[in-house]
Amino acid sequence: MTTPTSALEQRYAGIGTDALLTRLNPVIEQLLQHRSVRAYLPDALPAGTLETLVAAAQSASTSSNLQAWSVVAVENPQGRARLSVLAGNQAHVANAPLFLVWLADLARLREVSQQRQQPATGLDYLELLLVAVVDAALAAQNAAVALEALDLSCVYIGGLRNHPEKVAAELNLPPGVFAVFGMCVGYQDPARPADIKPRLPQSVVLHREQYSLPAQTPGIAEFDQVLAAFYAAQGMRQADWSDTASKRVGSVAALTGRDRMFEALRNLGFPLR
Repeated sequence: MTTPTSALEQRYAGIGTDALLTRLNPVIEQLLQHRSVRAYLPDALPAGTLETLVAAAQSASTSSNLQAWSVVAVENPQGRARLSVLAGNQAHVANAPLFLVWLADLARLREVSQQRQQPATGLDYLELLLVAVVDAALAAQNAAVALEALDLSCVYIGGLRNHPEKVAAELNLPPGVFAVFGMCVGYQDPARPADIKPRLPQSVVLHREQYSLPAQTPGIAEFDQVLAAFYAAQGMRQADWSDTASKRVGSVAALTGRDRMFEALRNLGFPLR
């Protein structure tokens, strides 16, 4: 287990961590330990684990108490295998014992409105989809914190958005429900450990009173060196953050099919006015 101080040093590569050292506690220490894990043991999760994670997820904040999210738990190996293909052939989706698909869910609200013979015009607007996506993200992150407290590991899978309609068909999603992302859950394979990936220094992401782009330049330059060194230590391709990030947003091809998201959402029952 990484020590709290070591985790903090790895998260920021030693950049500007002195002030944070005075505010650590067990909850923050656990958060600092987070890493994306893509290698899992085949061991099944203890009974009640899934329900505990959902309880933690439902304890997250939700806009206007609409609770505009749902989650599909996929434990069947064949289902996980099919989803792994749709997510870009990511083997860990098939190998993790539990795969959670977090959903922006407006179908439930429309159904309730219809049962009460009330109009549901607001559901046709982009704002309500944003509410549902934010709700799903908050719920999922609560589950991630909870599962790591149970000595489990996870990794988010945005690749489900490569094929939104096919994922919806696989999970039998009704109109007005969209798979925002997936999450692999399981016990990390100790033979293939994952390291804590550095993040941008706080001088880049923390703005006081007003936002400033120029103020970020020195921190980004420093972080480019940090991440390049991290990738080299991992035996990965030589690249810094600016290069990787700019290539990720630099072309339609880099979106891996998600450039048609507006069309896909319309097909899935979101008018998006």
